[in-house]
Amino acid sequence: MASSDISLLLPSPGLYHPSQWPERYAWLQALHEAWEMSSAEHSSIRIVENYSAFDYPFDRIKRLYDINVHGSFFTAREAARNMIPQGGGSIVLVASMSAHPQTPYNASKAAVRHMAASLAVEWAKKGVRVNTLSLAVEWAKKGVRVNTLSPGYMLTKLTKTILAHDQELKKTWESLTPMGKMGEPDDLSGAIVFLASDASRFVTGANVNVDGGYTVI
Repeated sequence: MASSDISLLLPSPGLYHPSQWPERYAWLQALHEAWEMSSAEHSSIRIVENYSAFDYPFDRIKRLYDINVHGSFFTAREAARNMIPQGGGSIVLVASMSAHPQTPYNASKAAVRHMAASLAVEWAKKGVRVNTLSLAVEWAKKGVRVNTLSPGYMLTKLTKTILAHDQELKKTWESLTPMGKMGEPDDLSGAIVFLASDASRFVTGANVNVDGGYTVI
């Protein structure tokens, strides 16, 4: 990841250059390198599992929670450890509109939303903004803001691969979205910049839906 890319994830406008935020830059670089290594070694990183609640294997549910819930928590916690000594920051966790039929997936994303809210309260006075309910509450007095971003049906590399073999599914998803289309990854950029910047300095424990109106109906 280039310096300019990583700097977009740092919280305070005007201080985006990595030389001014060495600890945070190193942390983000480490996360990026870990992702690159994982992507290279594990092709299953793009695989979607589709089990009913009755049939979902225990080990797969555990893996799902390790990634969505535990991964979100420990990543947010390490981010906050670096942000608090620096005077605060903003953490944005990605949840979901939870339109999927898989119960374990829905539950894991619901956990991320409430986790964020609690951390937001706890870290608020430490200058760290964490976007999610529980984290928002727990970190509020630490100056950390915690919020979540919930995407709707998005045309990611993964979904494009799936839809290439199932055009009817694409029509179904589009029909469920009031705007009549699926979103592009770039459609999330504005909301992420808002939540990560001082433009949302009085926002914590909130969830922003970027779903073309799906959750309204």
